[in-house]
Amino acid sequence: MASGVGSGMGLRQVGYVDCAGGGQVIVQNGIAYIGHMRSPHGTSIFDVRDPKNPKELARIGMPPGTHSHKVRVHDGVMVVNHELNHADPNPVPADFAPGFGVYDVSDPGKPRELTRWKTVGTGVHRFDFDGRYAYLSPTLDGYVGNIVMIMDLKDPARPAEVGRWWLPGQHTAGGETANWSKTAHRCHHPLRMGNRLYTSYWQAGFVILDIDDMTKPKFVSGLDWTPPFGCPTHTALPLPFAINGRRYLVVSDEDVQRTEDTFPAFMWMVDITDETLPVPVGSFQVEGIEGKGPHKVMTACHQPCEKVTGTEIPFAWFAQGLRIIDVKNPHSPREVAHFMPDVPPGSERVSSNDVTVDERGLIYLIDRLRGVTIVERT
Repeated sequence: MASGVGSGMGLRQVGYVDCAGGGQVIVQNGIAYIGHMRSPHGTSIFDVRDPKNPKELARIGMPPGTHSHKVRVHDGVMVVNHELNHADPNPVPADFAPGFGVYDVSDPGKPRELTRWKTVGTGVHRFDFDGRYAYLSPTLDGYVGNIVMIMDLKDPARPAEVGRWWLPGQHTAGGETANWSKTAHRCHHPLRMGNRLYTSYWQAGFVILDIDDMTKPKFVSGLDWTPPFGCPTHTALPLPFAINGRRYLVVSDEDVQRTEDTFPAFMWMVDITDETLPVPVGSFQVEGIEGKGPHKVMTACHQPCEKVTGTEIPFAWFAQGLRIIDVKNPHSPREVAHFMPDVPPGSERVSSNDVTVDERGLIYLIDRLRGVTIVERT
């Protein structure tokens, strides 16, 4: 199944990885690690040193009713999530336990399982991994919805919990009572920078956690704009540099859980110079989305590239493909390039889910339904 050349401005296609649709792609040293959306596909490993001729090196499967759609790699260690997939109606095997898996990928063509950490409920959704610690979003006994957990992988074959944090109301076994519906307030995606975890919390916005003492994460501040905005907060990405002496978060809401008549999700710029008082100062939406009638969900914003190399931030914008947003003026982010991949066979539109960059500056855009498109700035 081949891909064409897509279309865009300021970007051109240089390669295409023909694979099952995915939730995340990570590229290190010319090797792409791809987490897939649906079984039997779990994780695929491709050699993309020649982006025009990607070569599959290995694949790891997942059982029916589950998926392993997120992946992180550091120093020859690969961590993948194991989660129930509610979009897959097939029965889950009785012996399956969700959680996460750890693999030795010092030889990417021969991934070797080191361990599986198991939990209850739906399992682990998104996570961060710095080579020593994993910052997870698991479901656990006694809690409603996903919480924050820090796991030490000094010995990758023996993960050890270091600390956990939850939003007050989640710890039902501790006598707490949630004042929200079901799992609307839950940990979605922790990201570490320095001694802070910038953690999206779905329909509770985001929180900033102090992890100077990892055994006791402490709440610093939080910000929630739902309501009036209906889409849940997906990612709170800290910029690793100041702009005009001030610090910022790039925050993406995910274009789901809304009606066709409500605001499609968009990107926020949040000033965290005083981290105890986060302040929204700017936003960005792809031109033409708003004001042209109802839109299906998964039309607009989803996920920024978490590898920040400058003020130009690549974004996976669901049905709008790849968008490069320059945030050098935090009050007025602007689009400087875009690329629309070919629509995958069998689909009515693209569904760009995640994006990353490699050491060469190549950009990898993964579609939920099929393929990874490799592009470069022109």
